[in-house]
Amino acid sequence: MRAFGFPATFTVLAHSIPFSLDHPADFFAKFPAAPAVFALRGADEAVEPYVSKTANLRRRLQRLLAPAESQSKRLNLRERVAKIEYSLTGSDFESMLLLYRMLRDEFPKTYQKRLRLHAPSLIRLNLENAYPRAYVTNKLGRISGKSLYYGPFRSRAVAEKFMNDSLDLFKIRRCTFELHPDPAYPGCVYSEMKMCLAPCFKGCTDEEYAAEVARVQAYFDSCGDSLLKELEAERDRLSAEMEFEAAAQQHAKVAKLKGILSACDEICGRLDQLDAMIIQPSAEPGCVALFRFREGTFTPPEQFPIEVEDAEVAETNSLDSRLRTSLQQSTPVRARSAAQISEELAMLKRWYYRTHKTGEVVFAKHRGELSIRKIANAVLRVHRGEKPVTLAIPAPNMEAAEQGESPADQAQSS
Repeated sequence: MRAFGFPATFTVLAHSIPFSLDHPADFFAKFPAAPAVFALRGADEAVEPYVSKTANLRRRLQRLLAPAESQSKRLNLRERVAKIEYSLTGSDFESMLLLYRMLRDEFPKTYQKRLRLHAPSLIRLNLENAYPRAYVTNKLGRISGKSLYYGPFRSRAVAEKFMNDSLDLFKIRRCTFELHPDPAYPGCVYSEMKMCLAPCFKGCTDEEYAAEVARVQAYFDSCGDSLLKELEAERDRLSAEMEFEAAAQQHAKVAKLKGILSACDEICGRLDQLDAMIIQPSAEPGCVALFRFREGTFTPPEQFPIEVEDAEVAETNSLDSRLRTSLQQSTPVRARSAAQISEELAMLKRWYYRTHKTGEVVFAKHRGELSIRKIANAVLRVHRGEKPVTLAIPAPNMEAAEQGESPADQAQSS
């Protein structure tokens, strides 16, 4: 098994071939008809290169560098290019990541606009305030700080609905201003409806409010499972005591909560604990590419061989054991900034919510363990080209612009 990482700088890709106008007739035949990320550079290194990705490198280069047809308006860079650089990739996901890191290196001021990267919508539980509250934001702070972030959600509308519906089940404040508790303060509609403990006019002690905040944190940390178990236990108790009317009311609350939680997809979790393994086809024969997302960023991809040539090694090391060893030996990579975490999370979200996508993803359980069995099954399905067990739900029309492909994605048309 061989691991490789994205180079620290992308001014030079894996392959570099000079280009001239008098190239031989079979010049383009040396390029594979395979997915790749490439850069076309001129003789003057001060001039910006043309950087993109494609599903068919040979055909794309012919379109850009072959002699132009008469009166054709198609982009042709034949007379401006002196060097072709490229790296082969095994999937569009790998191309997307490599293109992102290359553009970030080549165009540090404009790469976000070029890729149409939108900061994902998150729920922030602001624990830095004396009276914490939860709200939706797309501005990410330090994930190692006191405040907690949950997401990413499909859209801001989905995040706001999930948060508001969830907070209806608790009694923490919704107000946005800084609180200075005063018994003379009249309160708000939430306190009048008994939907808030009203710390603004000392309607509760600080300890009572902190306990309610802890319940909210447990709810978000467990993706609602903590409250669901609490309601189900109460329903079962009432039913056992033959208080059937109260049990029916409790069952209605359980059904309502399950409806709320249906908007929280598997990817939506506590951000500092988000750990996922993305399995993709590989450019190397007999391998799959493993991409791990943890601590807010992607680790370098690993080319994982499905079959081992050495029969004795293959007999003593099953697929599960080799995957377990691979996970234990993987070195975590820390993101350089909150901006990088937000960007890489946005790319993970963009791929996850695609209607049709290649590859599979396995998320760690709440206690932070990746299932080796699930990864092994996903590895075999991806290697065989089988469809995943479940598919992401298509994005709603109102989010078409956000979920749409970037110019680089559109440029992938062969």
